[in-house]
Amino acid sequence: MLKSCVAWLTPLHSNVRDNHQRRMYFHLLHGRLPQSRKICSHARKLKATKHKNQLEGVKHAGRYHPPWFSVAPMMEFTDNHYRTLARIISKHSWLYTEMVVAETIVHQQHNLDRFLAFPSEQHPIVLQLGGSNLDNLSKAAELANNYGYDEINLNCGCPSGKVAGHGCFGVRLMLDPKFVGEAMSAIAAKCDVPVSVKCRIGLDDHDSYNELCEFIYTVASLSPTKHFIIHARKALLNGITPAENRKIPPLKYEYYFGLLRDFPELQFTLNGGITSIGQVNAARKQGAHGVMLGRAAYHKYELSVVFDKIAWSPQYACLGSGFPLCSKML
Repeated sequence: MLKSCVAWLTPLHSNVRDNHQRRMYFHLLHGRLPQSRKICSHARKLKATKHKNQLEGVKHAGRYHPPWFSVAPMMEFTDNHYRTLARIISKHSWLYTEMVVAETIVHQQHNLDRFLAFPSEQHPIVLQLGGSNLDNLSKAAELANNYGYDEINLNCGCPSGKVAGHGCFGVRLMLDPKFVGEAMSAIAAKCDVPVSVKCRIGLDDHDSYNELCEFIYTVASLSPTKHFIIHARKALLNGITPAENRKIPPLKYEYYFGLLRDFPELQFTLNGGITSIGQVNAARKQGAHGVMLGRAAYHKYELSVVFDKIAWSPQYACLGSGFPLCSKML
């Protein structure tokens, strides 16, 4: 069941740059190298790739812009190939992987590149994990740490039946904030980068602002989590599809801005219902720490280009304001 939630990534390989390497690859492809030599060659290459990513993370740690604009983790969308294209289009957006189930990483240790490898040019990049087993989440974070991600995120917002239903993770984790706090603490203990949580504002009848505050407070108190990505809709687990869960539950941006007011020591990124640069601008003007786009960033790739210019080039004027995010405050 969990395999259906796995991000089936295909690592990108760099071009061979000299004649010696071309000959090596030719012989490798045609089976002319001894097996032990093939394995050693692959091991050296894998070690070098991981080391390069770790060095790139350290090298750029102080140079990344804050996550003012990010592209949401989306199954079957934000794979390695899309992220490579997205980075060409936008130099500054924070990119997220598809959700990778912790058990997949733990049980595929012989094949980790398939799920975790990425070109160093994709920095800054965030790995999103999914799962509800503390030991597996901890082990997955430890294994992923070798790949040099810039942040590790836990999925507490997916309403899919396979995830929140049979899988008992995703948005269902919001019903157990104590567990999420312990999970984030376990993840943070095994990695060298910040950790974050992506969640909804609630689910089913557990959708009051007070319950959302309790979730945020508990997780932040029990772990070093300082960054929360808030999808400003609740999730409905009564049989509607994930696509309907992105449309039917009403957006409540006032919950997001209430969190900015009530938890000034934390960082919050706004997600949900944002499809234009005008809306991104309006959210930032009203105090949003960051804005995350989902399918709009995938289908309207020009948004990332324009946002790069707006966010980091003061000479560019706002391109619109029409986003009455918060007509009322809590």
